[in-house]
Amino acid sequence: MYLIFDTETTGLPKSWNAPITDTDNWPRCIQIAWQLHDDFGNLISRRDFLIKPDGFNIPFDAERIHGISTELAQEQGISLQDGLILFNEALQKTTFLVGQNVGFDINIIGCEFHRLGIENNLTKLPVLDTCTEKTASLCKLPGGRGGKFKLPTLTELHKHLFNVDFEEAHNATADVEATTRCFLELIRFKEFTKEELKKDETYFKNFKEANPSQIQVIGIKHVNLKKETEKIRKRLENLKDDITSKTNSEGLSELKDTAFSHLHNHTQFSVLQSTIQIDALVQAAAQDKMPAVAMTDTGNMMAAFHFVNTILNHNKIAKHQIKPIIGCEFNICEDHKNKSIKDNGFQVVLLAKNKNGYHNLAKMSSIAFIDGFYYVPRIDREVVKKYKEDIIVLSGNLYGEIPNKILNLGENQAEKALLWWKQEFQEDFYLEIMRHNQQDETIVNETLLKFSKNHNVKVVATNNTFYLDKKDANAHDILLCVKDGEKQTTPIGKGRGYRYGLPNEEYYFKSTNDMKKIFADIPEAISNVQEIVDKVEIFSLAREVLLPAFDIPKEFQSSEDAIDAGKRGENNYLRHLTYQGAKKRYGELSESIIERIDFELEVIKKTGYPGYFLIVEDFIREARNMDVAVGPGRGSAAGSVVAYCLWITNIDPIKYDLLFERFLNPERVSMPDIDIDFDDEGRSKVLDYVIKKYGANQVAQIITYGTMAAKSSIRDTARVLDLPLFEADRIAKLIPNIIKLQHIFSDDEKNKAKIDGLRAEDKLMIEELVLLSKGNNLASETVNKACILEGSMRNTGTHACGVIITPGDITNYVPVTLAKDSDMYVTQFDNSVVESAGLLKMDFLGLKTLTLIKDTVKIVKARHAVELDPENFPLDDEKTYELFQKGETIGIFQYESLGMQKHMRALKPTVFGDLIAMNALYRPGPMEYIPSFIHRKHGTEVIEYDLPAMEEYLAETYGITVYQEQVMLLSQKLANFSKGEADVLRKAMGKKQVSVLDKMKPKFIEQASENGHDAIKLEKIWKDWEAFAMYAFNKSHSTCYAMIAYQTAYLKAHYPAEYMASVLSNNMSDIKQVSFFMEECRRMGLEVLGPDINESYLKFSVNKKGAVRFGMAAVKGVGAHAVKSIIDERKENGNYSSIFDLAKRADLRVANKRSFESLAKAGAFDSFSDTHRAQYFAIDEKGITFLERAMKFGSKFQENKNSTQVSLFGETSTIQFAEPEIPNCETWGTMELLSQEKEVIGIYISAHPLDDFKNELVFCNTNLSIFKEDLKTHTGKNISFAGIITDVQHRVAKTGNPWASFILEDYNESYEFRIFKEDYLKFKHFLSLKNFLFIRTTFKKNFYNDEISINFIDFKLLTDILDNCCEKLTIQIPLEEIKEDTILNLETILKNNPGKTSLKFTIWDENEKIEVNLPSRNTKITISNALLTILQKQQINYKLN
Repeated sequence: MYLIFDTETTGLPKSWNAPITDTDNWPRCIQIAWQLHDDFGNLISRRDFLIKPDGFNIPFDAERIHGISTELAQEQGISLQDGLILFNEALQKTTFLVGQNVGFDINIIGCEFHRLGIENNLTKLPVLDTCTEKTASLCKLPGGRGGKFKLPTLTELHKHLFNVDFEEAHNATADVEATTRCFLELIRFKEFTKEELKKDETYFKNFKEANPSQIQVIGIKHVNLKKETEKIRKRLENLKDDITSKTNSEGLSELKDTAFSHLHNHTQFSVLQSTIQIDALVQAAAQDKMPAVAMTDTGNMMAAFHFVNTILNHNKIAKHQIKPIIGCEFNICEDHKNKSIKDNGFQVVLLAKNKNGYHNLAKMSSIAFIDGFYYVPRIDREVVKKYKEDIIVLSGNLYGEIPNKILNLGENQAEKALLWWKQEFQEDFYLEIMRHNQQDETIVNETLLKFSKNHNVKVVATNNTFYLDKKDANAHDILLCVKDGEKQTTPIGKGRGYRYGLPNEEYYFKSTNDMKKIFADIPEAISNVQEIVDKVEIFSLAREVLLPAFDIPKEFQSSEDAIDAGKRGENNYLRHLTYQGAKKRYGELSESIIERIDFELEVIKKTGYPGYFLIVEDFIREARNMDVAVGPGRGSAAGSVVAYCLWITNIDPIKYDLLFERFLNPERVSMPDIDIDFDDEGRSKVLDYVIKKYGANQVAQIITYGTMAAKSSIRDTARVLDLPLFEADRIAKLIPNIIKLQHIFSDDEKNKAKIDGLRAEDKLMIEELVLLSKGNNLASETVNKACILEGSMRNTGTHACGVIITPGDITNYVPVTLAKDSDMYVTQFDNSVVESAGLLKMDFLGLKTLTLIKDTVKIVKARHAVELDPENFPLDDEKTYELFQKGETIGIFQYESLGMQKHMRALKPTVFGDLIAMNALYRPGPMEYIPSFIHRKHGTEVIEYDLPAMEEYLAETYGITVYQEQVMLLSQKLANFSKGEADVLRKAMGKKQVSVLDKMKPKFIEQASENGHDAIKLEKIWKDWEAFAMYAFNKSHSTCYAMIAYQTAYLKAHYPAEYMASVLSNNMSDIKQVSFFMEECRRMGLEVLGPDINESYLKFSVNKKGAVRFGMAAVKGVGAHAVKSIIDERKENGNYSSIFDLAKRADLRVANKRSFESLAKAGAFDSFSDTHRAQYFAIDEKGITFLERAMKFGSKFQENKNSTQVSLFGETSTIQFAEPEIPNCETWGTMELLSQEKEVIGIYISAHPLDDFKNELVFCNTNLSIFKEDLKTHTGKNISFAGIITDVQHRVAKTGNPWASFILEDYNESYEFRIFKEDYLKFKHFLSLKNFLFIRTTFKKNFYNDEISINFIDFKLLTDILDNCCEKLTIQIPLEEIKEDTILNLETILKNNPGKTSLKFTIWDENEKIEVNLPSRNTKITISNALLTILQKQQINYKLN
C-alpha cells in the first residue's frame, strides 16, 4: 500500500535539520491531503481538508503561495486533533509514505503529532520520494549544485513524464494527485528498484500489465483556494466599519503647519544599494526646508563623519538649519556569533539621540563586522540590550522583525517581537509605516496600526529612500544589477533565473507635501516624526587628536601630570633622548645646534606633541633592532633636528638647510605628520610590534572607498543594459582622462572651466559624447544612467600605509570593520577624516628600494666579506657621479625614466645638491627650468639674483628658486617674517589661498623695503614666487629620496652584478620588468644565467664567476617551500650530482612532481651531465615519464632509509635499489626548448626564437613597442615589423563572417591583433601557432570617429624574407684590403652561392675620403643565412638592400 500525501503550511522552518520536537522551528500545518493506493495503483481512499488555525494566524507571504487565508481556514477547516486522527488511521493501513520532497511534510506532520501528544508510526514507515538525484538525472535540468542536475519541482517532473503542464501547484489536493500520477508512472518505468519497493522481479511485469498505458489523472475537482479566500475577504470588507478616523482633507488640514523629516535614507555608503550622495541628500533636505534628515545605511556607519560635517558646514552659511540624525539599519539575527547557518536577521533602524548614542551605534556596528560578519554584518538582541542607551528604534521596512513576522510567521510572533522592543526602549520605540504602493505593505500596515492602538506604540511615516528623484529609479535598478552581476533584462523575483530588484519606483526622497498626502488619513504618523527630531541633539564628531599614553622611565615622570593631565614627563624624556642622540650625531654641540634643538623642543612642548615623537622613535628603534631597513626620512619631517637626533630621520637638516617650521609651524598648531619608509618585507614586522605594544584593539588600518569612475560607470551600465562590448569601449574612450561625466554634463562654471582647458581633440570627443547622450537608443541611455551612477561607492579596501593608534579600545572612538586579508581592525572612516575624528594616524610605507639595498648589502657580504653601511656611503664618490653623468640610471630610484636619463647626461652632476635639485625639478611645472639650471651649472648662462641678499639661499640652485624652503628662508631674511609666517606664506602660495596672500603681500613689501631692498624688485620677486610656489617642491622630501637614489647608484657603480641581482629579485613578480632589467644587464656586460639546481637560491644571486643567476622561486609551479628545502639540503650536504642524487636527498613532500617538472623545463638540471631536458619527459611503455620514475626511486630510497630495517644479527641493513635506466631520445629542438622555458618562467632565457632571424629583422622599420604609443602620431605611415605568433583564435562573428585574433611577440613586447573580412581571407593561412611573421601595415583614421585602425598590407613568413625582400648585397672593402687572396676568397664564397640577387661592391679610401661603387654584371647570388654567417665570421662588411 502507498500513502501519497502533501501538506500546506504557514511557511518554512528556520533550520531544516532541527528535530520534530522543536515546535518553535517547524511551521504549522493548515492543509492535509492524501490518497491511499494498493500495490497496482488502484485508489483505496482519499481525503483532503483545511486545518483551523488555533493560536496562530496564516502569514500573508504563505497565503500568497497557496491561497489559504486565516479566515478561509477558520471557516472551512477542521480541528487539528480531528485531522491528525484521520491521518493516523491512513498511516496504519500503508506500507510506504510517498511524496514530492516528502521529508518536509513528514517533519511538519511529525511536529504536529508531537504538539498534541498523539502516538503514531509516521517516522517508522519507509519513504519513497519523487524528488531525488535519480529524478534529477531523469529530467536533466541544468543549474544544480556542484555542476549536477537540479532537483525537479513537481511541475517540472510532471511536464517531463507527461509533456503536460501542471498548473495548480501549492494546493495540497492537486499536488497529491499530480504526485500520485508521477509516482505510479515512475514505477511503470522501473525508476524505483525492487529493493526500494520490497518486491520481486515479477512485480514490475504485473504492474505494467495492470497499467499498460500512461497513468491517467483520477479527475478530482480541486477548489481554487485563492478565489475562495478573495470571496471571504470581500465579504468581511463589506461588514467592516470605517476605522479611518480622519478623511484626507481633514488630515491635510491638521498637518498644514507640521514639518516632516525623512528618517530612513540610504546613501552611497550602503555599497551598491543606493545612488544618493551625501551632498545631494543634504541639499534635497534643505530645498524642502526639512528640519532634519537621517542617514541610515545598511550595517555600516562609514558615512557618519562626512554626513555630520556636510550638514554642519551647510548650517554655517545657510539660513535654514538642518539637524543631522545619525542612524544605522542593523541586521539583527538570533545569535550574531553563530556562523554555522546563514541568518541575515531582520533589518531594524537605530538612531542616535546624542553623542553617547552615536558611540553606542559605533560599538554595535563594530561588533557587527568584527564578531558577526557572515554574508552580512550582524548583531543580536543581546548586543542591542547592552548598547541601547540614548538610542531610538524604528521597526524597519518589510525586512524588519515585526513586519517580516507579520508576513511570514503570523501576528502572534510579530506581537511578541513588538513587546520585546517596547519593553527595552519604552517611549523611544516607534512603528514605521511605509507606503510604497505595495499589497504586502498594506497588509503589514493594517496590523501595525492595530498593534499601535493595542500597545500604545506611536507610528511614524517613513519612505525607504534609495535614490533622490523618481526618474533615478531605473539608474538605481542598474546599480542593483551591477552589485549582483545581473543583466537588467533578468526578471525580478526569487530563485534561480530571477534577480533582486525593488518592486516599483516609489523608493525616492519624497517631498514633505508628497508624504503628507500619502499619510493624510493617519496624520499622527507625520507629526510623530517631529517628536523624534526633537529628541535628537546636534553634535560634532570632530575632536582633538588623542595620543596613546607612552610609558616613560620613572626618573622623568612628573607628579603634576597626574593632576592636570600634563605632558611634563614626556617632554623631559624627549629632551633627554634628543640630547643623548645629538651627542652621537654632532659630537661637540655648538651654540647654533643647541639653539635649534631647544627651539624645536619648545615648539613640540607648546603644541603638545612630545608623545608623538616618543611613539615614532620607539617603533623605529625597534625596527632597526629587528633588522628592518628604515628610510632616511620622508617629507617635511626631515626638517626636524629632534627627529634626526632620535634616528627617526637620517638626513642632517642643518647641513641641507631643511626647516623645522615646514614640518611643525609654531604659530599654527597642527598635527605633525611623520611618514616612515620601511623595506617592504619588514613593514609587517614593525606593524606586529606596534600591535603587540599597544594591543590589537588599539591599532587599525584605514578604510578606502572605491568609487565608480566615469569610464567604469559607462562600462558597468553597458554590461547591465547588454550594450555590445565594443560599443561600450568606444563610448568610454570618448571621456578624456581625469574628466568626470559631471564635468561634461553640468552647468556649473567650475566644471565648464575644466572642459574649456582641454585640448582641441579632447573637446571634439566630448562633443560627440554629449550628442550621443541626446539620442533615444541604448547607447544614449547608457551615458545618461552612467552620469547618475558615477561616484557611487563600489567597494571598500584598505589604505596602503595608514595606521591608526588609539589611547584605548578603538571602538570607543570610531566604528571599525575587519581587513579582508587579516584579523586587523580597519576604521570605517577614511583617510580624509580620521585625524579630524581625533585619531593618531601614522604612515608605515613599504618601499621596495630599501629591500633592494638591503638584499644587495647581503649579497656583497656573502661574496666579498665586505660589510657595507649605505647610511655612510661617501657623498663625493666619483664612480657614482660618473654613472649619473652617463645617464646609466636604469634601476636607480627616482632617476630611471628616459627623460631623467637625458637630463642627467646634460647636467653631469658633480655634487649631491645637483641630485636633490633634479629630483625636485623633474615634475610637471618646474621641468621648464631644467635647461636653465643645466646651463647655469656649466656657466653657459649667467647666474643672476634679483637682490644680492638672495645669493645665500639660491647659490646652491644657481639662482633658481627650486624649493619651498628657499621661499620661506628668503621671506625671513628679506622681510623679517617669523618662522611661522614664512610657513603660512609657503602654504598659501602652494594652495593659491588668495585672501591670505593679499594680506601678506603688503607686509612683505613694506618690511623688506624697510630693510633697504628695492620695492620694484620686491614686486617682481613676489610675482615670481606666486608663479613658481605652486610647483616648488619640498626640499626635505627631495633630499631624503635623493639620498636613497645615491645609495642605489653607489651600489650599482661598485657592485653591479650584486645590485642587478637584487633589482631582478625585487621585480620577480613582474616578468616584463625582469625582461627589461635583463636587457640592462646585457648592456652592462653582465651575463644572466637561467636557474641551476646547484647554484640558484630563492632569489636572483651572483655566482663565483660574477654572472647573475636566476632564482628558483622565479620558476612557476615550484614554490618557496620546495626551493628552501632544496637549498637547505644543498648547504648541508653539498651539490647534487645527478637527478637520482637529487631525488634521494630532496624532501619530496614539498618538492613534488610539479616542482621537478618545472625545474627541468627551466633548465635547472642542465648541470647534470648525463641527462638532457627531453629525457626527463620521455615516456616508458607504462606511460610513466623518466622524471616520475626517478622520483619514485628517490621516494623508495628515503622510505627504506627512514625505516632502517634491522637484520637477524642486529645489524642495520640497507636495501640497494637500482637507479632507473636513463632513456635514449632526441634532444629538444630550439623552439621546443624555448617554449618549455617560457611556459615555466614567462620569458626566454637561453635564447630567443627570433635570434635565428637577425638578418631578416633588418627589413623591419619598427617593432611592436610602436603599438604602445599614441597611434594618432603615426597616421598614414607604412610600417613593417616581425614576431612570433604565440596565440591565435579563429572565430565567426554573429553575422557569419570569419575573423581572427592573434598575439604577436617580439624581443620586448607582445600585441594582440584582430583581422577581419577580406584581410582575414587573404592572410588566414599565415595564422598558425609559432609561425614567424613579417607584417607590413599602415595606420588609418576612421571616418566615423577619431579612432585609429590598422590596415594590413602584407604578411610574409620570416624564412622567406631574404628571398623576397633582398634585392642586392653590397660588400664593403677598404682599399688597403684589395689583395689577391682577398679577391680569391670572396670569389670562392660567392660562386658557392649562385642565384638571382644582384651583387655590388663599395671600395673606399679612408685617407683620401674617396668611395667607388662597382656593380657586378656577371655574378648573381642567393642570399641565405649560411652566406651571411660566413661573411660575418670572416669580418667582411656588407649591407642588405
